Amino acid sequence: MDRVLMVFVLIWSSGLQAEETNTSKVINDIRLEGGSSRCSGLLQVKHQDTWSEVDDSDWDLKLADEICRQLDCGSVVQAYSKYTDSSAWRKKPFCFESESKPRKCLTKRSRVYPSSLEIICSDSVRLVNGTSLCSGRLQVKSNQSWSSVCEGDFDRQDAEVVCRELGCGTPSIFQGGLYGEGEAPVWDKNFHCKGNESALLDCGSSGSARETCSPGEAVGLTCSEPVNVRLVGGSSRCAGELEVKQQGEWTKVDAEQTAWTLKTADVVCRQMDCGSVILAQEKQDNLYKTMSRIDTACLQSESVIRECVVIKMTTSVYTLEIVCSGNNCPVFFNFSVLFVRCVLSTLP
Repeated sequence: MDRVLMVFVLIWSSGLQAEETNTSKVINDIRLEGGSSRCSGLLQVKHQDTWSEVDDSDWDLKLADEICRQLDCGSVVQAYSKYTDSSAWRKKPFCFESESKPRKCLTKRSRVYPSSLEIICSDSVRLVNGTSLCSGRLQVKSNQSWSSVCEGDFDRQDAEVVCRELGCGTPSIFQGGLYGEGEAPVWDKNFHCKGNESALLDCGSSGSARETCSPGEAVGLTCSEPVNVRLVGGSSRCAGELEVKQQGEWTKVDAEQTAWTLKTADVVCRQMDCGSVILAQEKQDNLYKTMSRIDTACLQSESVIRECVVIKMTTSVYTLEIVCSGNNCPVFFNFSVLFVRCVLSTLP
């Protein structure tokens, strides 16, 4: 009986793989539908003249950004789960790590899923060649063409508008040549933002005589990350249960369905400017609650925490408690003895 079952499973899984391979090759197009522009809405796939939604499972902000860039819609600003009861396509596991074309990472499944992926892209501004979604060389889109901006046509108030438009924090650095030289064409206007506009193209502007940026003058911008991660319930801001802000609400992070280690917890401590990790452990609650998940593989690649939060939430009773050194303990690479060394270093 076990052998029969095993053969059935192998046949079923091989058939599923064949289905995924075949349908992926005949995806005609992808789009965002139902939003305020072609750069926002539910992610849909066109297959055999039919448009269908994509299930939101296993997506994070970093992967949603691939869709925005594929559609020439700037960079991702927000991504949500939306209940539609019509999602017939899913993302292939680990596909984006080796494939740059999103349509090859989507596959049709036999069942319909209850929630879909909604994405909002920046549309007319983006940062390229940066280390995160909130850093890079500034480009502005006009007439379907992306242009670099020269340092002399851009000031701090302009930078504040761009950072806010991209869903980031306040500008921390902006200067020419910060993320490489600009490429033609060059934006032909001088921005005059007041700082409270919702989009850069809403700002006043005047003509610029520049036809190209001099070497080292293409504006590079680093925005701070929005405050969307914290540790609560501990003795300081560097200790407690891990929470992230998702869809406007603070939620605890599930520790059961994701492989957390001291090394991944250490990334959280460092990004929160809390030194190095001392302790990371599961903590059981009394009731099942809606929680967020973090893709620890994404986190290990040194991506910022916000980009690694899985869009689809889950339910669990296990939360993650982290205790960081709070910058009072040096970083040790031997995590098995880290706790002992940190304790000893604080003794008189």
